[in-house]
This record gives sequence, structure tokens and C-alpha cells, in this order.
Amino acid sequence: MPPFDANTFRNRRRFLTEVAGGIGAMALGDLMHPGALSAAGATDPLAPRKGHFPGKAKSVIFMFMEGGPSQMDLFDPKPELQKWHGKPAPESIIKQVTLAFTKPNAAILASPRVFKKHGQSGLEFSDWLPYTAENADDICQVRSMTTDAFNHHPAQCLMFTGSQVVGRPALGAWTVYGLGSESRSLPGFVVLASGAGTSGGASNFSSGFLPSTYQGTLLRGTGDPILYMSNPPGISKLSQRAALDAMRDLNETHRTDTGDEEIASRIASYELAYRMQSAGPELADFSSESKETLEMYGIDDPKTRAYATNCLLARRLVERGVRFVLNMNASWDSHVQLNTKLKNNCEGTDKPTGALIKDLKRRGLLDSTLVVWGGEFGRTPVCEIRNTQEADNAGRDHHPGAYTMWLAGGGIKGGQALGKTDELGFFITEDKVHHHDLQATIMHCLGFDHTKLTYRYMGRDFRLTDVHGEVVKKLLA
Repeated sequence: MPPFDANTFRNRRRFLTEVAGGIGAMALGDLMHPGALSAAGATDPLAPRKGHFPGKAKSVIFMFMEGGPSQMDLFDPKPELQKWHGKPAPESIIKQVTLAFTKPNAAILASPRVFKKHGQSGLEFSDWLPYTAENADDICQVRSMTTDAFNHHPAQCLMFTGSQVVGRPALGAWTVYGLGSESRSLPGFVVLASGAGTSGGASNFSSGFLPSTYQGTLLRGTGDPILYMSNPPGISKLSQRAALDAMRDLNETHRTDTGDEEIASRIASYELAYRMQSAGPELADFSSESKETLEMYGIDDPKTRAYATNCLLARRLVERGVRFVLNMNASWDSHVQLNTKLKNNCEGTDKPTGALIKDLKRRGLLDSTLVVWGGEFGRTPVCEIRNTQEADNAGRDHHPGAYTMWLAGGGIKGGQALGKTDELGFFITEDKVHHHDLQATIMHCLGFDHTKLTYRYMGRDFRLTDVHGEVVKKLLA
């Protein structure tokens, strides 16, 4: 090993001293960039902020039906399928369709569902969605959704982060980055989950390259919403507070020395966790809710309990100032036994979904809460058969080209169906809405120009919609 060179050490230190002014100037320039989080010295990255213009929505509840609900069995009636039932789809159509698993000679599968018109608007819903249908005049169906990905994880990434590549900030993270949170005792971005789990997992609520303060916090549906809410034996509130104060002082010193804004996120997370020890148990305590409310959601029904709990939690969260709630339910991926699986999913989610919209409306929260419902893509009009030995084995494959989602509240014009598909449901014929367009519209409802809500990373300005997306003005009230 070569001997220690004191002159080299002094030269390096001298070099850093001489260029410190230049490095500081570069850092200041980055902080003053329009996409920077906040001015230097800010200590609360979750402080409420204003958008580019007054948005009609203050919060979002995104009801994500992982796996892809079948649009022609729920929202987009296709009576023409009856004429083709059991027959191979026209070759001219199959050549234009990307299929994940279905064979090209697959037969058309008609829907056995009965559709009826509801409300003054006459919006059509399947007979498996009676409770959602009661809110027809508040709902806008988008029957012309489309995406670029036909597998679950890439499609979920595109839906929530604007990219099929893992690592970008999720929609909820962008929302809290832009608006902060009105809750001082709960996370700004909360995640609720029921069912079998999502393909995208944590990438659906990651903060990506944004500071970790903006990532989603996953709450549990039973017991304490967050583990370790209580202090271990022997740790008093006084001693816990003293320890947190000491860590805060050390972190502040380190942040001043390094200029690392991620340390501000760490400080804020510690303080938020401390406040959540009081707010968390109260959030999950439904004793203050009326018997009528609990019955309306279906809290005591084993079929609906899990999702009903999350829907009621979602309402209580936005009521307490939480900015974004991602309510995930899995899985709607019905490659086989479509009728059985779709029926079970609808029975477990329809009643709580309808109750959530009604409850928000009667409490005066629907106008300021944007509700979004849907999956990462839809299902094919053709049939998928995986096991010929099973009864009721017919299912539907992934269909990214044309499917349905719906929105309500927070700046959305209800009582309408936007967009059309062809008579068999393969292609969009009117008002195509891409995932990026949906994201741009959600940002608009929150008060943002989606092209200007940016964050500088690796030398360029990133945004949720990347270089794409247009606000769908026909959706707006």
C-alpha cells in the first residue's frame, strides 16, 4: 500500500473549497427550478399547496379493479354478439387484434347479462350492478378507454405511472406532490387492498424518483390499520417524544450540512408516524357510524365485508383531509369461468361501491371528491377455453384496445356514456380515451395543467403523462 500523501489530501480539500461556490450555485439553480419541491429550508413536504388553477376536486378515490372487468358484461351492451355466439370472429377483425392467450379461431362469446336504463339519464348497467346503477345520474361511463399494454403489470404501470417501465411516480404520489395534504395526522396518499393481490404491487403506489414522503401508505382492512401503532412495553409517550426530538435535531443538522432534501422527507415521516398513533385507531373505529350507514355499505355481510370496510375507510379518509385513496380489489382476471367469477366480484363490490357514492353525496363530499372506477384493460368479445373438462369454463382474454371505466364527482359531468365501440366490441369508433388522457383529465380536475406539473430528474423534467395526453373536455361538468 502506498504511503499516505498529506499534500494530496490538502490539494483535494483545497479544490473542494475553491469550487464550493460553483456547486452551491448549481444547487440553488436546481432548487429554483419550477419543478423543484419547495424552497430551501422547507420542513413539511406535505403542507397544503395550490394547483395551477382552482380545481373542482380536492381529493381522489381510485377504485382499482385489478385484472380487467368485462365491459360487455357490465357497461357496454352488445346485442349483436348474440348473432355471432359460438362462431369464429371474422378473420379481418382477428388480424387487427392483439391476443394474449386466445387462439385466432376462437369463437364469439355473447353476454347472458340483462342491461337496463337507469336514472333520468337512462345510463345502461348490467343486472349484476344494481347498487352502482342507482347512482347513474352521477356517473360518467367512458366506453372508449384504450391502453398500449396487454399484460397486467405493464398495463397497471401505464395506468398509474404513465409508463410501462417500473420506477416512475404513481398517480397518487404526483397528486400529493402537487397539492400536499390537508391531513396532519394521516398520510396524504393511502392504499387499501382486498382480494388476491395485484400484479403491479407496490409499483402502483410508489413515489418513484419523487421523495419518499409521497409514496402510498398501505393500510390493513382488519385490526389496527397500521402495524405497531402502539408503543412497546416500557416506552412512554414522554420518552418517545424525547427520542424523536433528538433524531429530528440530528437529521436537521445533517440536512443543513448535506443539502439532501430527502432528509426532510425522513423528518416528516417520523413526525407523521407519531401523530398517526392517535389518529389511526380512531380512523378504523366505526362505532360513530349509524346502523343505517353500516348496513348500506354491507359491513356485516361476509360477501361484502372486506371491500365495504375499505370503501367506508375511503370516505372517512377523504373526510379527514387525505388527498388520494387507492382502493384496490383483485382479481377480475377471468380467463375461465367468467360467469361464476364475475358474479362473485360484483356481489362483493357493487353494494359498497353504490353506498360510497351515495354517502359522499349526502355528506356534501362528492363535488370535491373525484371517484374513478376501472381496471387496467378490458376483456375480449371472443371466448377463451383453457380446460375443456370443467363446466362453465368459458372466459375472456385481455383486451387493451377498447374497454370501459367510469368516473363521478369532482368536476365530472355525470349521467352520460362517452365514446363508442363497434357492434361486436373489438374497436373504438368514437372518442378514444388513452390512459394518458385519463391522467391528464384527473390532473385537470385537481387544478393542474398536466404539462406543467413536473419534477426534474436526471437532467430533464418528468411529468405523469410523459409527452402525451390531452384533457378529455367532454368528461368535464
